Amino acid sequence: MLMRTDPFRELDRLTQQLIGPGTWSKPAAMAMDAYREGDEYVVAFDLPGVSADAIDIDVERNMLTVRAERRPAAKTDSVQMELSERPLGVFSRQIVLADTLDTEHIKADYDAGVLTLRIPIAERAKPRKIAIGGTSDRREISG
Repeated sequence: MLMRTDPFRELDRLTQQLIGPGTWSKPAAMAMDAYREGDEYVVAFDLPGVSADAIDIDVERNMLTVRAERRPAAKTDSVQMELSERPLGVFSRQIVLADTLDTEHIKADYDAGVLTLRIPIAERAKPRKIAIGGTSDRREISG
């Protein structure tokens, strides 16, 4: 077996052990990316090893909450853990969404350990042209 030491990874692992796994009352944060793609915002959360049924997505007004739980693998008496670096427990992230987003039409996909949410921009927030009606080209100059 190839073994390599990384002092920063060891420090992260020790810190995680001291903090402990996330719980429902004090969940750990999950990594995410957010970007705009055309007429929608995309938010991607890293949740490797989490089953889709252990993910909960809620929207209340403009607050988006994503919670997930990574449970330990089923262990038997014949299994002896040699190394355990993958964090277990509850993970959560809350995002305040702008009023310009359409929270009624959020789409969620989960593939290869990545939860991807697509949030469309509301029609009322998209730029539009305003027609000018009833104008005259005549101008009076007083002097």
